[in-house]
Amino acid sequence: MPPTQAESVIRSIIREIGQECAAHGEIVSETLIAFMVKAVVLDPSNGFNMDRTLMKSDVQNLVKLCMTRLLDTKNPSLDTIKMQVYFDMNYTNRVEFLEEHHRVLESRLGSVTREITDNRACAKEELESLYRKIISYVLLRSGLGSPTDIKTVREVTAALQSIFPQAELGTFLTLSKKDKERQLKELTMIVTGIRLFNRDCGKGGEGIDDLPAVLHVAIPATMQHIDYQLETARSQVYRYTAILEKAANDPHMRAELQPYMLKEALYNIRQYEVFLQIILSDIITGAQEVEMMTKQLGAHLEQLKMTIKSKTAVPTSQVFPIFIALSTLWTSLQDETIVVGVLSNLFTHIQPFLGAHELYFPERAMQRHLNGATVKTDVCRMKEHMEDRVNVADFRKLEWLFPETTANFDKLLIQYRGFCAYTFAATDGLLLPGNPAIGILKYKEKYYTFNSKDAAYSFAENPEHYIDIVREKAKKNTELIQLLELHQQFETLIPYSQMRDADKHYIKPITKCESSTQTDTHILPPTIVRSYEWNEWELRRKAIKLANLHQKVTHSVQTDLSHLRRENCSQVYPPKDTSTQSMREDSTGVPRPQIYLAGLRGGKSEITDEVKVNLTRAVDET
Repeated sequence: MPPTQAESVIRSIIREIGQECAAHGEIVSETLIAFMVKAVVLDPSNGFNMDRTLMKSDVQNLVKLCMTRLLDTKNPSLDTIKMQVYFDMNYTNRVEFLEEHHRVLESRLGSVTREITDNRACAKEELESLYRKIISYVLLRSGLGSPTDIKTVREVTAALQSIFPQAELGTFLTLSKKDKERQLKELTMIVTGIRLFNRDCGKGGEGIDDLPAVLHVAIPATMQHIDYQLETARSQVYRYTAILEKAANDPHMRAELQPYMLKEALYNIRQYEVFLQIILSDIITGAQEVEMMTKQLGAHLEQLKMTIKSKTAVPTSQVFPIFIALSTLWTSLQDETIVVGVLSNLFTHIQPFLGAHELYFPERAMQRHLNGATVKTDVCRMKEHMEDRVNVADFRKLEWLFPETTANFDKLLIQYRGFCAYTFAATDGLLLPGNPAIGILKYKEKYYTFNSKDAAYSFAENPEHYIDIVREKAKKNTELIQLLELHQQFETLIPYSQMRDADKHYIKPITKCESSTQTDTHILPPTIVRSYEWNEWELRRKAIKLANLHQKVTHSVQTDLSHLRRENCSQVYPPKDTSTQSMREDSTGVPRPQIYLAGLRGGKSEITDEVKVNLTRAVDET
């Protein structure tokens, strides 16, 4: 059958089942119907062949089976499936939820943003109208107050005029569309920071709730409520488990109790416990974020007070970044408020899917079955076998992981959500938590834990056998596919939340690391005899030397005078350079020669008469 035709057939089946359920007064979502159709087809007891085309009789039978299961109001399995579908369609992790929330806010502000960025105001009235739109945009984007509240509008207007007076609208209109949008966001953050600072100083903050105080009350209250419900659910789980363990050894009790119904109730309450843990984990993360942001908010406000003090004017480069930081923190606090509200709402809406446990198993009947049974908590079960560890030497072809040999031991993705695979397969569906301290079995790149050493050894003898049993059990009870995280084995039933993370790689154990060793050159003490000599001529030379030494005698003589002698030393003054100076200085000089020549040129006759005159004075005349 072509894919388009098959899709059309499935849609018609879903539509028909929905109409039949509505006719019986039961409103069922298409998502739940689609899940139920796949679950019925997977169940081998229904006889559907996945490899052949569905005939008309097959479709009628499929519709009938789905109707029977969807209209069964006393079926814990259906309640569990409804809970899983509702949680899957309404839960997203914090990051994705906040991204979607911001995307929705942007889309809602899109029309207001376009009215501002596409405006071509020229007249005075048009500019005033544009300025009012900017004020409304700032209020809507910040979420601090209503645009219809006059006091809030006045406060925002005053804050905006202090940083963006109406006279600057002309410059604003000349900007490009992207620059306008960026400036609008920046103005919103600065105005928000100013209002938060004024509120802290007691001079404004109209319409601004005290989010830190609200969250500090709401988060602990929500956590306390979830903790209480979680403990109640766990108590119910422990009681159901104790009764099932007792019934496994008592055939009469097993016939009276209908264990399959109790196991479905156990799956229901276990799934509820898992969802509560997810919600509680997100709320704890939010509480940590709120505590950190509250400290940062107080630090920024204190920094602003120290910067501004009583000054009439402060450089914008000093205060604007702090205002923007204040706005960012406050937006994060608003996000946390929304997240807490959504998680609290989700927690409230999954409670009805617990089913009527009191109706199925009244308290009086439960107490009667619990007589003689030991109710153990998951922690107690782990402590009982904490010292029992798998001996790796017993398994040559299987790899076992332990905390001391695996760096990321706590981050490994354990199969079946950490429940013991052997116990589940051997007891036809009893869920007992595995104990990683016993050892984690690595089999075909997957990791399994067990509640006892014997269970680990039994599973390790034939893992495929027990894995097949778990798979077949999940086909009959489709709620186990999500509870035990068997989505890879049933790809047609992968929930939406798992499909978003399909590209996420599983964490592999880090059991190897770089290391170095050093070995001594000689571990044992050296036995080398350094005096050994193999050359006989060398030995002969040494022998002659020793013989000669035996014939030598050393003599020493000392007299009465010699023993008193000692080394002497003397000290002298070294010669030094000396000079003398007379009382006066004297000198002698010789006369300076003065000789003149005349008649060399300038005469009237052609013949020149040279005349030489020596005017040098005599020596004795000087």
